[in-house]
Amino acid sequence: MSIPEENHRATAAEPARVLSPPREPVFNIPGAVLLMIALCAGVHLVRQYVLTEEQDISLLVRAAFIPIRYSGDYLFDIYAVTSTITYALLHGGWSHLIVNMVWLAAFGSPLANRLGALRFLAFWLVTAWGAVALHYALHAGSEIPLVGASGAISGMMGAAARFGFNIDRSLGRGRFSGPPLTIMESLTSRTVIVFLVVWMAVNLISGLGYLTPEDMGAVAWEAHVGGFLVGFLFIGLFGEAEPQRARLA
Repeated sequence: MSIPEENHRATAAEPARVLSPPREPVFNIPGAVLLMIALCAGVHLVRQYVLTEEQDISLLVRAAFIPIRYSGDYLFDIYAVTSTITYALLHGGWSHLIVNMVWLAAFGSPLANRLGALRFLAFWLVTAWGAVALHYALHAGSEIPLVGASGAISGMMGAAARFGFNIDRSLGRGRFSGPPLTIMESLTSRTVIVFLVVWMAVNLISGLGYLTPEDMGAVAWEAHVGGFLVGFLFIGLFGEAEPQRARLA
């Protein structure tokens, strides 16, 4: 019994379809990045829809980074320690949150895939501390709360610059590839230089109050620079996780 020609073509094509490499998922965000996005979004939802205005102000006083807490005649308490971390989970409005989470997904995903979850979270902490350190150095007497994950995310951008923005997708998980460039190699890379010029220009313009939605408030460009410098200078200290192929359902 002969096989119809169209059925024969379909049968012959089947092995090729089975053996062809799977497509990379459109949304392939590592768990550590999803965790930070969920934390930031969850905190903002609670502030918007659960807490009263008075409770929200109380939360800001305790969880935001307020420079004068370390400079004035204030009692040094547990919040002076924890606020150097918790400030990064608070955001000034929906626009602030959404913009930061988009950049977190874009730059955090290849970094988390390279570092692994624990190293990525450690990187988040160190760059968040670097952001508030420079902000404090320049605004030690300020009473204005600093909030937002953009300092840590700027650190991820700094790390990306040290990899020349090279991403390896061969294992189904986009990850920054190769050893980090030396600082001199980074600063002589056309791609990195163009990024740095654009990044600094955007921060300068935003810091002057332009191109930012009304609900975002003033942009703390100093914190961005602090986080970026820590990520750029020290990414090599965080090592590299064993690469793993993405598991497809």
